[in-house]
Amino acid sequence: MTEYKLEVTTGDKHNAGTWDHIFITLFGTEGQSERTELDNFGIDFTTGTTGNYTMSTNLSLGKLLLVKVEKDPSLHLPENEWYFSKIVVTTPEGEAILFPCYRWISRGELVELRGGRALKVFEEDHPMLIDHRKQELILKKSFYQWKILAEGLSHINQFNYTSELPAEISFSRSKSNEVHGVQRTAGIELMLKGLLGSNEQWESIEDMKNIFRWKKTTMSEYVSEHWKEDDFYGSQFLNGVNPNMIKRCSELPRNFPVTEEMVKPFLEKGSSLQKELKKGNIFLYDQKRMDGIPTRLDNNDKPLHVTPGLCLLYVNPEKKLMPIAIQLHQKPSELNPIFLPSDLETDWLLAKMFIRNADCMDHQAVEHLVKTHFLAEAYAVATLRSFSVIHPLYKLLFPHFRYTLHINTGGRRNLFGPEGALSKSSLGYDGLTELMRRALSETTYSTLCLPENITERGLESIPNFYYRDDGLKLWNIINRFVKAVVEYYYPSDSEVCKDTELQEWISEIFTHGFLGNTASGFPASFQTVEEVIKFITMLIFTVTGQHAAVNNGQFDYYSWVPNESLLLRKPPPTTKGQSSMKTILDTLPDVGNTVSFAAMAWLLEEKFTDTIPMGSYPDERFQEPAPKQMKEFQAELSDLSEAISTRNLQLEIPYRYLNATRIENSITILLSLIAVSC
Repeated sequence: MTEYKLEVTTGDKHNAGTWDHIFITLFGTEGQSERTELDNFGIDFTTGTTGNYTMSTNLSLGKLLLVKVEKDPSLHLPENEWYFSKIVVTTPEGEAILFPCYRWISRGELVELRGGRALKVFEEDHPMLIDHRKQELILKKSFYQWKILAEGLSHINQFNYTSELPAEISFSRSKSNEVHGVQRTAGIELMLKGLLGSNEQWESIEDMKNIFRWKKTTMSEYVSEHWKEDDFYGSQFLNGVNPNMIKRCSELPRNFPVTEEMVKPFLEKGSSLQKELKKGNIFLYDQKRMDGIPTRLDNNDKPLHVTPGLCLLYVNPEKKLMPIAIQLHQKPSELNPIFLPSDLETDWLLAKMFIRNADCMDHQAVEHLVKTHFLAEAYAVATLRSFSVIHPLYKLLFPHFRYTLHINTGGRRNLFGPEGALSKSSLGYDGLTELMRRALSETTYSTLCLPENITERGLESIPNFYYRDDGLKLWNIINRFVKAVVEYYYPSDSEVCKDTELQEWISEIFTHGFLGNTASGFPASFQTVEEVIKFITMLIFTVTGQHAAVNNGQFDYYSWVPNESLLLRKPPPTTKGQSSMKTILDTLPDVGNTVSFAAMAWLLEEKFTDTIPMGSYPDERFQEPAPKQMKEFQAELSDLSEAISTRNLQLEIPYRYLNATRIENSITILLSLIAVSC
């Protein structure tokens, strides 16, 4: 008789264990074992435990190829899923082989697990495994299919409801319970205060400070006190939730006729606009892609107003970025004046609010949804469809898509859908869809690659740009990690070219994520190892750091709605000197919409106990030595985190969003259950 030692691990997730019968069959090059039940004395397969078992065969099975695991019901007991983490089989020859699973298994279900080192498709050398891999991908392609959300937008997964998703990509039970708890807490507080759904108008700005009694942050409190100040306003273009909009301005646009006389009082004494342009101290915010998009109708069936405006900014001698001129529409006219800091205080404040309103919608629809969530979904679906679970890049990337399909599937109904929270914005559902369509058509590969993005916008030396400083360091850390892993599996360009799964993967992303837009510069195929390294660096940065940068400050900046509002009720000013604080209050959302937007900011940013920080890979998917690079990756992230924390001690406004301890390993924010804000 020949003995195989089995170590079977049940995950530590909530209710991961099972009372059902578990059967194992081993397959090797010399045959297969009998179907054997794993049954020790006492209780097997309890949460967070590893059971040790012995299987006997008449002869050696040769090289182990597959392990088949079956879950059959225990009589008279209700259905319970089992979270099966992994099995390690030690052969009679003493070789310990890892067979990772890390998924929920339902009653009556069977799974066939591949073990050993990661393999590219052309490295398979056994007929059983070649056929198994082929059948695996046929099944995955039939299960994960593409669907068109709207013309001109990245394609999505075909599931309509989160309940249709398989357990391996759905929320854990603990997360679902916590999500409902946060939702109830926010909703109950707002209902008890009589704020939710109220059509009343705010009587004073100060009243908005009492929306949430317990939910506050140091930064949200700072915003509520400093939102009117120009230096704080300017700083948000660098270190707020939408840091990818401004560009260095060497020449004023023809449709923005700012004169020397207008802005001279706000420049360094003795200087001029032309001198500051040449010095590289002038920057431009231009929301031209929003021009001409129809807005939604208000409750009186009148169109709301959106300003596709321009804002000129200046880095002053104190190294502060200051707004010095605002034009609220693209076409100059007498009814489209250029507002200045020297204007009536409420005129200038209104102009800044309308710029921020457009920026807020651009942030949510474009920088947050299109460029992180929607692209992450395209990457995830392509990965599930194109790679076998034994492929090294599947093992590397799958942890970075945890919960993303669940988040997006629910979010399309409750956040972005026609009745979702964002439909309450000034643009509404149709307007935001058009904005997203325009944005995707303009998105280039370089805009998603942070080093190139910074260079193209001319922001290499603008002071106090912590998103840039931290982001570039994070990008380089990711790049070194990815380079080490990719070069281990692809020692030459020829291996890249002949990996058909890899080529199909990038082709699907190009076709369904970027709609085959060759002008975008996105690769449709890979020819070199360097191309693979760059793309995967961009992918991991997008779903970790970039998402954190545009998501994790939402409560800080959005909960104080006067600072960032998705909705403004009144039209923008067309003349100067006619406004007052009453005009400000009339323009801001009513009580019900204000608290809805604040609640949305709370829920979008909420953290949960099952969070996996960036750089953590708790699931053991690799057996070979390459993943030892993960320890170096984690060490570099820790060093960066410490450096950021030390720097922030010296800052009046700390920038924490790219601190690795605050970044999740995937996009897992709460988009699916924001009913309170609808």
